[in-house]
Amino acid sequence: MHRRRRTALSVSVALLAAGPLLAACGSTAHPGAAAVVGGERIEVSALQAEVKDVRTAQQKSPQSAQLIKDSGQLGKVKLSNMIFDRVLARAAEQAGVSVSPKEVQDARAAMVRQAGGEDQLREQALGQGGLAPDQIDTYVRRQVTEQKLAGAIGARTQQDLLPALVKASKELKVDVNPRYGSWNASQIQLADYQAPWIAKTKVAPLQGAADDQQVDPEDSASTG
Repeated sequence: MHRRRRTALSVSVALLAAGPLLAACGSTAHPGAAAVVGGERIEVSALQAEVKDVRTAQQKSPQSAQLIKDSGQLGKVKLSNMIFDRVLARAAEQAGVSVSPKEVQDARAAMVRQAGGEDQLREQALGQGGLAPDQIDTYVRRQVTEQKLAGAIGARTQQDLLPALVKASKELKVDVNPRYGSWNASQIQLADYQAPWIAKTKVAPLQGAADDQQVDPEDSASTG
């Protein structure tokens, strides 16, 4: 994949948060919740819907078998991103950062041009980022928010964003259903899932690497 095309889907700091490891919430404490962030629930049903949308898109692809094989950790990827988006929103709010629909629209248009067209962007989003077509705008908003937050606090690398994100995550008291692991405060990710941006040996600039899939034998969310 050419560098130019891979850059269209730069890694999200999610992928790609709060004290040491936060205690996981038991299913009896939060029945039906995959996680609780700032007192707000992320329902298992919402997580499963995210995974289902991707699987449906993958099954329509000529490379469906390979796409599914390469995204075995899809449930954890989606939950990690759903939690991260809430942490990022809190950090952005604290920095006085907001993102308008037009900014998202303009950023997506730039990605479309960079990818060579809407169909190509959707193909890259599915193959590189595990994103269904209707999930691309959420991804784009995440990227724009990260860039604006970085500008607001003077961050030049992903690592520079960590203090603001960790602070926000601690305040939100992220609580994860043990079925999906636990939330690692210092890494801004699920404790047993290594987000692509963390896997890098060098501190990466805020724009750069593609969002590679991680493989895991259990697709947590799709198994119900």
